[in-house]
Amino acid sequence: MENKQGYDPSDFEDDDYAPQPDAGKSIRGYRIVIIILSVILVALSALYFGIHRQQMIDNELLRADRDSIQSDLGRLMTDYDNLQISNDSISRGLDIERERADSLMTRLKKERSWNLAKIKQYEKEVGTLRTIMKGYVRQIDSLNTLNKQLIKENVGYRKEISTARLRAEMAEEKAAELDNKVKVGSVLRARDIRLTALNSRSNPVSRIKNASRLRVDFVLSANELATPGNKAVYVRITSPDGYVLTTEQMPTFEFEGERLSYSAMREVDYQNQDLEVGIYFNSTGFAAGTYSVELYCEGRLIGQNQVVMK
Repeated sequence: MENKQGYDPSDFEDDDYAPQPDAGKSIRGYRIVIIILSVILVALSALYFGIHRQQMIDNELLRADRDSIQSDLGRLMTDYDNLQISNDSISRGLDIERERADSLMTRLKKERSWNLAKIKQYEKEVGTLRTIMKGYVRQIDSLNTLNKQLIKENVGYRKEISTARLRAEMAEEKAAELDNKVKVGSVLRARDIRLTALNSRSNPVSRIKNASRLRVDFVLSANELATPGNKAVYVRITSPDGYVLTTEQMPTFEFEGERLSYSAMREVDYQNQDLEVGIYFNSTGFAAGTYSVELYCEGRLIGQNQVVMK
């Protein structure tokens, strides 16, 4: 049948538009490559995450080892602090090792990059410090054992020394007591203390207002324990109004750490026998009333009396 349009269908059968037999094979090849790459990518991802997870586990283990080392070192430092020793040489050695432990602890705290080699290194250093400390502990134990043996051996000697010391102390106490008794017994004593008003010719007057001088009479009692020789005797006469009678020079003497004014003084030669003594005080304007008389010698109050004067 004749085509009305005037063309032949065979005209469209050209080689460029015909199906290619290798095209399907190329597409399948690409797909296989993509699948293989995907499998490799998945495998690499799994491997990466596995390695990352293992690294995290390793880091946790390293931190645990680090904390364990720090804890062990802290206990070691405490053990060093608790060691007590009076031996100077061992004490200096302990101080040096304690400083090493401090330095190691500082390094541990500042360490930022941890690995198995550093863990082993720090464990080794801590172990060395622990070994050194054990050596010191053995030395200290040996010294303590030796001290205990010496103490045990000296117990008998100490008892004997204690007994002898007790006897010596008792003897010293008795000697001190005796010495004190001797000192007390050797003090001079004045008795029969009197006060007399005199005129300018040294004759007694009945009214003290008429006196131009006063005389204190007394007796230094015999005392075999006293030391013989020259003795300075001071007399203090206190008027009825409470003032110590003295001269314009206002002389003083020492008594129990203080300086006391006195009315008159006389040196006498005492030979352990009763000695009558008279001491004069020159002045005028005396008033009637009660006078107090005190006598001092060798830093002690040796006698006193109150006398009423008309």
